[in-house]
Amino acid sequence: MQSQNEIPWSVAVFRRVGYGLLVLALFDLIAIFVPLRLMNPLWQFEAMGAIVDRVAIPLLGLVLVFFGESKFRLPIEQTFLKALRWLCLLVGLLFFLLIPLGVVNTLQVKALNNTQMNAQYNQQKAQIERVQQQLNQLQGQQLENFIRSQGRTLDGQTPQQAKEQFLEKINQNKQQMQVQFEQAKANRNLTVLKNSAKWNLGALVAGILFIYIWYLSSWAL
Repeated sequence: MQSQNEIPWSVAVFRRVGYGLLVLALFDLIAIFVPLRLMNPLWQFEAMGAIVDRVAIPLLGLVLVFFGESKFRLPIEQTFLKALRWLCLLVGLLFFLLIPLGVVNTLQVKALNNTQMNAQYNQQKAQIERVQQQLNQLQGQQLENFIRSQGRTLDGQTPQQAKEQFLEKINQNKQQMQVQFEQAKANRNLTVLKNSAKWNLGALVAGILFIYIWYLSSWAL
């Protein structure tokens, strides 16, 4: 019979790699939460995504650490595994709690994105409308000078004809800008919803797996 000091090579490597992965996961977690911006829904949303995207590392680490059950364990490691087992349960429950938080943050991030994009669009639209208003008020030489200041030439047209052509071009640009704005907003909202679905479902799966590890490691009591 092998003694505690005669740990098979494969068991020793698996467990040490497992502990190493858990330490790396801890470093990742610290990097995610520093600095804390708990009142920022966008930060909460992205932090949740970062945690879920990296959850495979601690899960794999736990599998390797618990490999071989209680065989070839020192008493101090047995004590540590008891605490680690209950930590798995706690982490699993926390992942479940992330789901409603993720749903709320999704709605808040979507509203925030829409507000920012609407503000940018309205600012650009106001600039174009100011040009239109200024152009409509100009006549004669002032109109010709304004058209030339915009990098355009009359090309044999009267100032009024150039003005109408310029206004038509502005209207086309406004319509094109609105189409691009609606498409950009739809694409951003779709990205938020896709990430939300991915991360919320990932949190559900991760929670189940952590609790499953807790359940299967009852030998560590």
